[in-house]
Amino acid sequence: MTTGAEIIEEKRLRADAATMGVELSANAATRCLAFLDLLEKWNRAFNLTAIRRREAMVTQHLLDSLAIVPWVRGPRVLDLGAGAGLPGIPLALARPDCHVVLLDSNRKKTRFLVQVAAELDLDNVEVVAARAEQYRPEEGFDTITARALAEIPIMLGWSAELLRAGGQFLFMKGTPPQAELEAVPAGFRVAELIPLQVPGLAAARHLVIIRPADGGAD
Repeated sequence: MTTGAEIIEEKRLRADAATMGVELSANAATRCLAFLDLLEKWNRAFNLTAIRRREAMVTQHLLDSLAIVPWVRGPRVLDLGAGAGLPGIPLALARPDCHVVLLDSNRKKTRFLVQVAAELDLDNVEVVAARAEQYRPEEGFDTITARALAEIPIMLGWSAELLRAGGQFLFMKGTPPQAELEAVPAGFRVAELIPLQVPGLAAARHLVIIRPADGGAD
């Protein structure tokens, strides 16, 4: 039975997501919060995240991940170094029209992600335990994203061959990573640097959109 506190939490999540231009259905919001339940449960044994206060998890995990939804292109999306499923799980819930691959080489984390996908009935999620530089699927991706993983030139080196023609990279950063932007290798261009306003989060957040220099519509 849903409690009053759970209803309030769901309404807050949907309202805050809406301020970022993300229309989250009641079902998606409920499953986002169920994802946090699983994260809290597994975190006691596996230390998947340093953030443990529930309200902070809603802000710094769910809302922070959902902030990039307006820029996601499908139908194939790759979460590079997915970790505890951020931003991949919230993206998969907000965009059920996309097939989201969660890629991580840490098998402890991929076991958790497999459990999340099963318990939340996420048929648009695929979990892969592999290193990015060794992962070569049959199909490429329209959007490749990563959150707090590595420097941009390094991530491009790992995943450039995974991008489809016309695809894009969405890299989530805190303050603008000027040195990283200046080091973007030949063959790529910084298409946009977008400041993100995440409700309840005072820290700086930016989305770096990178596309191939010879393609990728703006």
